[in-house]
Amino acid sequence: MKTVAIVLAAGKGKRMKSDAPKQYLMLKDMPVLCYALKAFEESLVDEVILVTGREEIEYCRSQIVEAYGFSKVTQIVEGGKERYHSVYAGLVALKDADYVFIHDGARPFVSPQMIQKLYEEVNVHGAVVAGMPVKDTIKLVDENQFVKETPNRKSVWLVQTPQVFAYRDIFAAYEKLIDEEAQVTERGIQVTDDAMVLETFGGKKVKLVETGYENIKITTPEDLPVARVFMGILGL
Repeated sequence: MKTVAIVLAAGKGKRMKSDAPKQYLMLKDMPVLCYALKAFEESLVDEVILVTGREEIEYCRSQIVEAYGFSKVTQIVEGGKERYHSVYAGLVALKDADYVFIHDGARPFVSPQMIQKLYEEVNVHGAVVAGMPVKDTIKLVDENQFVKETPNRKSVWLVQTPQVFAYRDIFAAYEKLIDEEAQVTERGIQVTDDAMVLETFGGKKVKLVETGYENIKITTPEDLPVARVFMGILGL
């Protein structure tokens, strides 16, 4: 079985309010992105495709991949305007595999153990997503922020990455999304994650797998001190 990871590092990180994209900010002694790449480097994954902005390709090659010795990174490719364009660019560059992990480079606390668990689950179910049940009560609101519905907390999860799929299934779903992009945009559909693409354009069910509340995404300034606390807990 050939297993490949697509690691996304093309975001600008506007919510971080920083000059540098969030994935390149230092977290202890490495950039945030390096923690995710290190986890895949030490895992069962055969190779990694890194997707970044055109202007960051050379930086990623020299200051990330070569500087930290990530030998499994075989390609660094240019991403697109939206997240789904970047994923598609990675899938096209990949060409073929049995399973593909899709992971946000701003999630530093993925681990080889988490990757192993998801791999075992995807072998059974064909499509799995890292996540955790919510701890808080969730409210659905209308356009004026009045409550419309309170869903049962037992059925609501926080969705994370990695998201793992049979390559042919997720590639076919993404090709259909790209083919129908104009209609999707016209209908105001926001494509927020890879599982949604497979559900909507591939007609497949996706299983959620518990992986840990520490698997946070570095998105806003307050996430960095939280990440440092998790580093202490995890012994990183």
